[in-house]
Amino acid sequence: MMQNDSLVAAVDLGSNSFHMLIARVSDGQVQVVDRMKEMVRLAGGLQSDGSLAEDAMDRGVACLTRFGQRVSGMPPGSVRIVGTNTLRAAKNGAEFIKRGEKAIGHPIEIIAGREEARLVYLGVSRSEIPIDGDRLVVDIGGGSTELILGKGITPFKMESVPIGCVALMRDFFADGVFDAARMDHAKTRAELELSPYKMAYLKAGWTQAIGSSGTARSLATVIKANDWGEGAITAEGLAKVQSAVLKAGSLSALKLPGLSDDRKPVFVGGLIAMQAVFAALNIRQMFVSDGALREGLVFDWLDRDDHDDIRIATIRRLQRLFTVDVRHADRVAKTAADLLAQVAPNWGLDCHPESIDAPRYAVWLDIAARLHEIGLAVSHSGFHHHGAYILSYADMPGLTRPAQMIIASLVHTHRRKFKLQRFGEVDERLREQIVRLSAVLRLAVLLHRDRSPRPNLSRVRLEAGADNLHVSFPDGWLKTRPLTRVDLELEQSYLAMANIRLSFA
Repeated sequence: MMQNDSLVAAVDLGSNSFHMLIARVSDGQVQVVDRMKEMVRLAGGLQSDGSLAEDAMDRGVACLTRFGQRVSGMPPGSVRIVGTNTLRAAKNGAEFIKRGEKAIGHPIEIIAGREEARLVYLGVSRSEIPIDGDRLVVDIGGGSTELILGKGITPFKMESVPIGCVALMRDFFADGVFDAARMDHAKTRAELELSPYKMAYLKAGWTQAIGSSGTARSLATVIKANDWGEGAITAEGLAKVQSAVLKAGSLSALKLPGLSDDRKPVFVGGLIAMQAVFAALNIRQMFVSDGALREGLVFDWLDRDDHDDIRIATIRRLQRLFTVDVRHADRVAKTAADLLAQVAPNWGLDCHPESIDAPRYAVWLDIAARLHEIGLAVSHSGFHHHGAYILSYADMPGLTRPAQMIIASLVHTHRRKFKLQRFGEVDERLREQIVRLSAVLRLAVLLHRDRSPRPNLSRVRLEAGADNLHVSFPDGWLKTRPLTRVDLELEQSYLAMANIRLSFA
């Protein structure tokens, strides 16, 4: 849990703009100390091959260098930086992250779409007056639109749809010319992206619709400045904005009261996305919140215990969906935790929960242990391959994208040949430790091969050296378990593939 009177920073690397919020947390309250924002338009630099153009990366790194000066005195673990849609999609996103971390001096996480949606909802719900009933939150960013239904501060339906203001401008209005046919075409495309989700959202319903982030704020400001509404966004107000855009005919001629110069290059893309959302979800009126992803990051710090609950809910949902043997998974997880505690000091696998960015080896191992058999729902043959694939692409709220890939790699390597290339998606700075973590999981799974409900493993001991493991069993234990002995002998050859020498007695 965060210490009282802590100074923290939350940085949102959006597809259109980068935002930084610095806040002081005291007695459970958040006091904003400073804000910084730069229009980077990262999504505009996505090339046809899926990579980020060099000039877009340079803009982002230059911004992070300036942000870095502001947080240079803040200790490790007090700055949380997350990348969203464009960095999720970019083939060379890892290269940007490496350069960006050097520029700002703190680690960067890539979060999945539904995790982004969860954090957006948290930022909005904690910034607004509570209401009776459910709330719809719409966050139109540069590369994606998050749709979230929730009650109180808890979201219960989250989707990330690949439509955004920068992407729509790039795909339909790259030459800066606006006409009715093009705008209709862009709106149709956006509505098609929304169509798989509309019926579920309309069926659920909501009491209040709220828009978050720059697109919603800029539209509301323009509507009010031109006397087309009272500050909220309505379908009528959006139609009047569209008429003004068509009258201007081009980006260079577009001049509207309330429209800032920095928002102008992506304004029409945001208008199209918002009109599509209004049409798909039959929205009549949308209010605008000051809360967004960066506020959600800060509140997520405050709610660290709740964050653990979200991870637990994610695990249980996947266990139900893929009919995992939960009792067996619990036994494997307990043994894995016991073994990890014995080798953590010697193998550099200790956890430091007080730091937001510290490796969470125990958490990752626990999740992998509870989901290691998830692939059995597909096929017993090669189920570790199926499990890794599922976990690589599943929506897992409460986990960052890098953490998800670590868990997938642990599941992929928990049995059979120990191939180091299966750790290729793991950050190279953590790779050695994750390989060691996998060795611990392998032994935990091996010791439960007979699936006994009373495995009697309390006196099993595991010792670790620089490149070796030794398992000690109580006298006579292995004599009564010949299958385990054979498995351990085979495991010696498997772990040798990772240059780990296994011995047992």
